[in-house]
Amino acid sequence: MADNIITVTDANFGGEVLKSNVPVLVDFWAEWCGPCRMLAPTIEAIARDYSGKVRVAKMNVDDNPQVPPSYRVQSIPTLLLFKDGRVAEQLVGNLPRTNIERMLEKHLG
Repeated sequence: MADNIITVTDANFGGEVLKSNVPVLVDFWAEWCGPCRMLAPTIEAIARDYSGKVRVAKMNVDDNPQVPPSYRVQSIPTLLLFKDGRVAEQLVGNLPRTNIERMLEKHLG
């Protein structure tokens, strides 16, 4: 995983995501999920290219049973963009980078 992607858990989600002073893109994924693995390079590129504007986090749904259902994450990969402690937007599936960037640009600045 890229250096600028943080791993969030049920335990640190509030501090790392909900209390962040910049928007946070959370990638909900699992090791066994093929589309999640296919999306990973795109998430790493976004983390690199949007460094300083957006924090990028990954949460393994198998290891964290509390947070994903509380945000109705029912299929993976799911990307949730948190802004000011709330979900600003959601994308589901292995989507092209342009779709993710379009979502981010709507909520930045």
